[in-house]
Amino acid sequence: MKVVVLGAGVIGVTTAYFLAKVGHEVTVIESREAPGLETSYANAGEISPGYASPWAAPGVPLKAARWLLMRHAPLIISRPFERDTLTWLFSTLMNCTSSRYAINKARMVRLASYSRDVLQQLRQDTGIRYDERALGTLQLFRTQAQLDAAESDIAVLREYGIPFELLDRQACELAEPGLARSPVEIAGGLRLPDDETGDCFIFTQALAGLAEALGVQFRFNTRVEGLELEEQAVRRVMTTHGAVVADAFVVAAGNGSRQLVRQVGLDMPVVPVKGYSLTIPIRDLQHAPVSTVLDETYKVAITRLGDRIRIGGLAEIAGYDQSLKSGRARTLLHSFSTLFPEVGHMGEGAFWSGLRPMTPDSTPVVGETAIRNLYINTGHGTLGWTMACGSARLLSDLISDRQPDIAFADLSLARYSST
Repeated sequence: MKVVVLGAGVIGVTTAYFLAKVGHEVTVIESREAPGLETSYANAGEISPGYASPWAAPGVPLKAARWLLMRHAPLIISRPFERDTLTWLFSTLMNCTSSRYAINKARMVRLASYSRDVLQQLRQDTGIRYDERALGTLQLFRTQAQLDAAESDIAVLREYGIPFELLDRQACELAEPGLARSPVEIAGGLRLPDDETGDCFIFTQALAGLAEALGVQFRFNTRVEGLELEEQAVRRVMTTHGAVVADAFVVAAGNGSRQLVRQVGLDMPVVPVKGYSLTIPIRDLQHAPVSTVLDETYKVAITRLGDRIRIGGLAEIAGYDQSLKSGRARTLLHSFSTLFPEVGHMGEGAFWSGLRPMTPDSTPVVGETAIRNLYINTGHGTLGWTMACGSARLLSDLISDRQPDIAFADLSLARYSST
């Protein structure tokens, strides 16, 4: 079967790879000059199924109001809302109930855990390397109130059988020795030993090479102009370099996905939420982070990637604006420097921003649509790297008429028409 995948971020490339692996003839269309140059380029580097949690949760509206007032705010609203954003915010608010949180959490953990397993098998099968580590994630609490609030998360971890360790400061320093030099108070931490880390961009580029070896064709510097329907099926995609005909089409274009599916009468509640990162060379290997540390206060992830440190986080509602704001870099540096003083070459940091495609329930849209040969794989938000391999394998199975390894019906676009 001929399949066209729209988008060459980590989601599009993994989708193309798994489709080609089972024998499909795959073409990937990408507007940039190479794979992985948008949101996949410099994310926080975590592969964290245990932290696959909805942003919409009980108590979050009140927390969000406080976050907006912080000096180093993890949440920023920097421009007036457009209609799509207002609708998305209202839907997100409606998901901030205990019942909706439980449903959404179950979906996310299911897909994220499966994705980690698929990634591990892929690594074993191909030998792919991407500055990967499998040394767990440490969520760090600076206050006792934060530590006490972790009880609800711990209950969820128990429910889903996810291994965890609840640590005091001394145990946190054993897991991450560099914290011993931190001057800040640390009330404790929650460690998930099975989590992994890795450079998503390096992975995406390497997997694109493996996909090409399987016959996948990449058409870079090619912008999608629209989808054409015939008899309730997509027959071709129109691009700046002509039409491409196929038997099936996968929209994996991140924040561009919503406009594409709108052209064929589908509405998908995905909006961009801006995140930032700094990548800093390590100057003190002895006291550098071992794996990933999540700073609960500032919602910042600090990740070791080879001889570099990736500091990523924040959530800014700014439409499609990708400009770099110096104040956001100061927040990232404040979190990092107070926990790991004098560990990195601070003046040599590479500052970056990316737009995460977010759904109001934090669960990606993966699966079939009402148009019989059109599929969607997008809306992963902050967990695109965590969920990429599982989402791609699932979609490949659906297109190939194979029974997927996990439940999938509640991941498709149809869930929004039933709520």
